[in-house]
Amino acid sequence: MTTVTCYRPLGQKELDLVEESGFTRWPPRLPEQPIFYPVTSEEYAIELTQWNITDFGKGYVSKFEVKKEFMDRFPIKTVGAKRHTEWWVPAEKLEELNDNIVGKIEIIGEYGNS
Repeated sequence: MTTVTCYRPLGQKELDLVEESGFTRWPPRLPEQPIFYPVTSEEYAIELTQWNITDFGKGYVSKFEVKKEFMDRFPIKTVGAKRHTEWWVPAEKLEELNDNIVGKIEIIGEYGNS
């Protein structure tokens, strides 16, 4: 089985929900969040986390593996600089994405107030 490495910045509330799942699932999107945006690089996830620190004081970077066959359904989009690439997974596909995660969602960085 081939997997794709995804990264995602997250705040404390989302981290708490991921932790409640045993680090195996992302929580459902809120009504104002129609898209789930995993990004393609740790560098970009760190940038996003650092931008969000201004609003939330602290942020985390996660890393997780998803079956490539599933992620191939979603084209990678560039949203700014060439290195700002991400998948746009519709919120209604999030449970299916969760079912295609291989292993655990890892927290690989913590930024901001300690």
